[in-house]
Amino acid sequence: MVKQNSRAVIFQERKNSGLEKLEQFTGEFPEVNEVWFATDLPLKDKNGLSVMIKESGVEKIIIAGESPGELKSFVSASMADAGKNPEDITLVSANGTMLSDGDLLSVFKAKILCAVKDVPFELASDPPGNPVNKATMVIGGGIAGIQASLEIANAGINVTLVEKTGTIGGHMAMFDKTFPTLDCAACILTPKMVEVGQHPNIELLTYSEVLDLSGEAGDYTVKVLKKTRRVDLATCIGCGDCTEKCPVKVPSEFDAGTAMRKAIYIPFPQAVPNKYILDGDNCTYVQKGKCGVCAKVCPVDCIYLDDKDETIEIKVGNIVVATGFKTFDAKKVERFGYGKYPNVLTSLEFERLLNAAGPTGGKIVFRSQDKKGNWIFEANSDSPGKIALIHCVGSRDENYNPYCSRVCCMYSLKMAHLVKEKLPDAEVSEYYIDMRAFGKGYEEFYERIKKEGIDIIRGRTAKVEEKNGHLVLRSEDIEGMKLIEKEVDMVVLAIGLEPGEDSQKLAKSLNLLTDDIGWFAELDSTNQPVNTVRGGIFVAGVCQGPKDIPDSVAQGSAAAARVIQSVINNKVKKGLSDLSYNDIEIKVNELISTEE
Repeated sequence: MVKQNSRAVIFQERKNSGLEKLEQFTGEFPEVNEVWFATDLPLKDKNGLSVMIKESGVEKIIIAGESPGELKSFVSASMADAGKNPEDITLVSANGTMLSDGDLLSVFKAKILCAVKDVPFELASDPPGNPVNKATMVIGGGIAGIQASLEIANAGINVTLVEKTGTIGGHMAMFDKTFPTLDCAACILTPKMVEVGQHPNIELLTYSEVLDLSGEAGDYTVKVLKKTRRVDLATCIGCGDCTEKCPVKVPSEFDAGTAMRKAIYIPFPQAVPNKYILDGDNCTYVQKGKCGVCAKVCPVDCIYLDDKDETIEIKVGNIVVATGFKTFDAKKVERFGYGKYPNVLTSLEFERLLNAAGPTGGKIVFRSQDKKGNWIFEANSDSPGKIALIHCVGSRDENYNPYCSRVCCMYSLKMAHLVKEKLPDAEVSEYYIDMRAFGKGYEEFYERIKKEGIDIIRGRTAKVEEKNGHLVLRSEDIEGMKLIEKEVDMVVLAIGLEPGEDSQKLAKSLNLLTDDIGWFAELDSTNQPVNTVRGGIFVAGVCQGPKDIPDSVAQGSAAAARVIQSVINNKVKKGLSDLSYNDIEIKVNELISTEE
């Protein structure tokens, strides 16, 4: 038993970090007789800290901060040298949650309280439950949102799936193959898309956005903006007469700008719903009151050019957020020449080029200009003989994103394999910093690719320039201990993943937290990886952080399990954000009284 007034609290951060306001708070506990800041301690002198521990009579130490584990081994050794139990150390993380006080420090204070009183924070912060409305909303129609929707709907629960674009499918619908098995992405995804579209328990709201949320866990009211498609889904027969006659062409989002589409269009042939949508931002009639040829040629009169958006309210008990990601803007890294040299491509553009359902039918060709000056890919263009793939563009770089995007190494290896499959005589080279083949079968896939005649070079790429009609790539070769220069015909930039454009806006609407980067914050990465600070609201897929398709599917299923569990029990727990510091303090005192 640790004696009263024998605890020390070590704050990991500097005293001027803003945490000095907690010094007085922590020092007022009768159990605490020392409050130290790490920057004031002899952290390079184990004996020095041991002397401080002995002289202060400390029996237990609490380390609090952003990464308290970094200090634990040193403090444990000092405790042992001081003749104390090195196990009497508690870590308190300052990361990622907020109580109803609205102050991010409030949860940190509550965690310190629990550590000082020897009460598990999980017990003291366990909120009560509410009855639950069985209806559920899933926000985002990528693979994680699709998986969550199907799992919940197959359990007999009604689901409203809200997707901001004109079709479900997300980024996975754009891919040719999946790593490491090289399975057809569409063969995996499109049956699930069709099942969502036909499922009796799923209401699909495409071209729609969540605007606001009110209510509490188990009884939420969600305000949704249904943007007008200007095409009636019930009567459209998908004949294509409208798009054939439409005079307006704009870059296709689904083809990552590598091809053009009309102002009235189906996003891609396997889209769900497989009906046309009119892009009001680029429609001549909507913008100028002229044209309207699509409505004139429609054989079933299903086009309503003057339709307006509408706002609806939907009541649900649980919400799954699966809004996905956006890709890094390669133009930010000017030295690679993206946007300047037409045959410097992003990985997403190259995906569409490799895809049999892409603009060239899967043929790898140079980019060319159409009659209006748009840079597109056409199947009759020539093919490159030398292709280079550059890893970590926008990732693992303090100038852009310091984190690893996790998928870039593997999709680059996949692309290199597909190039050799389609162009056996092509010279393919990969430039990487570290090869991060972390998943099941990934290292084996990497070893396989190394045997396929692909030049794999370790080192940062310095610059891409154009000389005499060719691209010249300058790079390190760390293993060869030299700088190299190589002439290639095409460069593919392995762009990383970033939080979606609307993630901050949606987080504010739902009153959820995001991390410093902008990813949706989970409640606890170890044992509650899909829960959030709000009860009944869960996260799944890449909106929570970079991950591959298998992990996104698994997280979608995990979020669905939480929803189904609450419906079965007819109870959904309130969130941590519904509690205050005082609530937790009361619970701590109750737990202590019970033990006594």
